[in-house]
Amino acid sequence: MVMARSDTTIPIPTRTRRPMAGFGLVLPGLGLLLLFFVLPVLALLLRSVLEPQPGLGNYAEFFGSTTYLKVFLNTFTVAGLVTAVTLALGFPVAWFLAIAPRRWSALLFGIVVLSMWTNLLARTYAWMVLLQRTGLINRTLINLGIISEPLALTNNLVGVTIGMTYIMLPFMILPLHAAIRTIDPAIFQAAALCGASRGQSLRRVFLPLVAPGMAAGALMVFVMSLGYFVTPSLLGGTSNMMLAELIAQLVQSLLNWGLAGAAALVLLVVTLALYAVQIRWFGFGRTAG
Repeated sequence: MVMARSDTTIPIPTRTRRPMAGFGLVLPGLGLLLLFFVLPVLALLLRSVLEPQPGLGNYAEFFGSTTYLKVFLNTFTVAGLVTAVTLALGFPVAWFLAIAPRRWSALLFGIVVLSMWTNLLARTYAWMVLLQRTGLINRTLINLGIISEPLALTNNLVGVTIGMTYIMLPFMILPLHAAIRTIDPAIFQAAALCGASRGQSLRRVFLPLVAPGMAAGALMVFVMSLGYFVTPSLLGGTSNMMLAELIAQLVQSLLNWGLAGAAALVLLVVTLALYAVQIRWFGFGRTAG
């Protein structure tokens, strides 16, 4: 007797993926950000339109004062200068990290990361010792006969740029290194087979591929430089005051919370606008990568 083979298949139950299944895992972090970041920022911004009286008087005072506008422009000048110098110094380092042998690359990468772990205040005081008129740099230049009198390297734009460039350099190197490491070397061989010179391969192949990494590093350095406080206050002078120093002075010395909130909102709006421009040009995924 022949048994007929059944063609019916037993359905395998599939696990339905709930879109909000993992949302509960991020609730503690979101609650922490909401409680200790969003709410205090909103409270400060509300004080900018409520104190000392309701209205936009604080914003009119901020944009109508030449002193505050000078601080505002100086903040962007310092941030732009630090970003340009950091990019010029960080690009060769990131390139060497990508092409160097593993042992040397690991050693240099460890030095870069270790500099980020060192206390910020200790690093700034170290630069104060090095850059002062009787510091190691001036004494070395005098002993070598390069200069006859000590250079003014502190309490000015030079000291702020040197100190902030050193601190911001790892934040430029890491995105650039990540972008360079993702490039396949076969692309350059293909460009050479197509007749491209080294200069053309650099301009038309290499730079477009690392542009998202450059943009991410430049945005990170520029935004962090806009709100920096410790290094400019220690290495810079009153003529080089930045917006974060002004906000701290308005709150701590003058107790002018309304004007401090207005300055903080201006800084926040500028930061978000820069981020939106970069997202528009490079896209969120490429920028984050």
